[in-house]
Formats: sequence, C-alpha cells, structure tokens
Amino acid sequence: MNKTGKITTQAFGLENLPEQGGYIMYPNHQGKYDLLGIIYTHQKVCSFVMDKAKSHTMLVREFVDLVQAKRLEKDNPRQGITIINEVARDVAKGKRYVLFPEGGYKFNNKNKVMDFKAGSFKIALKSHVPIVPIALIDSYKVFNSFHIGPITTQVHYLKPIEYDEYKTMKTQEIAALVKKRIEDKIAEVLDR
Repeated sequence: MNKTGKITTQAFGLENLPEQGGYIMYPNHQGKYDLLGIIYTHQKVCSFVMDKAKSHTMLVREFVDLVQAKRLEKDNPRQGITIINEVARDVAKGKRYVLFPEGGYKFNNKNKVMDFKAGSFKIALKSHVPIVPIALIDSYKVFNSFHIGPITTQVHYLKPIEYDEYKTMKTQEIAALVKKRIEDKIAEVLDR
C-alpha cells in the first residue's frame, strides 16, 4: 500500500521502545492511516482497541481479527470495563497495545492534537506497564485531507513513562502529561 500510494513513513525513537514486557502506546490521532503507520514502523507485533461500529468494514474486520484487537462499544460502559480488564491483563502478560486517547479525529487536522479522554489511561494504571507516547506527524495527509502526490509521514516514539512516574497520578494528570509530551515533540519537529 505504501509503495503504490507513494507513502513514505519514517520512524524516530525506536530505541525508546521497551525491549521486554508489555507496554501501551498512546499516539495522537490524525486519521485512518495512523495505526498502519505505527504497525509498519513497530518491529514487534502489537494490537489495538477500536470502535466496534467501525471495525466490521471490509479489510478492517480481517485486520482486527488478525492482530486480535479489541472492539469497544462506545455507548456501553459495562463492556468498556470488560475491555479495560482484558487489555490490562494482556499487557501485563507482555502484549503491546495502541490506544488513541483522543477517541477520534477531525478531517484535515493539520497536526493539531485534540483533548485526551482520561479513561483510556485506566488500563496503564491497572497493568503497571510503561506508557509510550507517540507523536504522529502528517499522518492525516494520507486518507484524511485533499493532499495529492507523494506523502512522508513521521512516527516519533517518545521516551516511555514508567509506572513509578505515574502511579500516584490521576488519569486526568496522566492524560495531560502524555498530551504535552506529544504536542512538544510535534512543535519541535514542525519548527525546524
């Protein structure tokens, strides 16, 4: 897909990914290509959590099943707790997950980070694993803009936030910390 679509995805900070055990990656959300860019550059198998309503379209369904992703019913709090517990258990056993704390994205967002939903960080608190912030840059241009021509996207794996650093924080504080690190990295890269 990258070759025929003239998409180049560059990865930075791969050395920041923990070598052992599970962890949760929290990227900003720009569009439909975000997860593909992460999985393309991430050297180990990882899974993700996705809105159940959007997970049954052609190709997406097969991909969700292939990596054993979790389908979240956004309007079902009871099922949400079940998903939190399942992912926390998986991550504690060494699996790697991607969770988009923004919950959604805007068309042609121009690298703007929206508010993070604090509830997505309950999984990290429950599983005691490192949090890996990810700054995605220009990912929106692939499927969520009117861009024409070759595209270069960037995936920046930031320094992990270890459990000891966030264990006494509330989920809102963790969300603010992760969001700030992502926004700072995006600003740093775009200001060059």
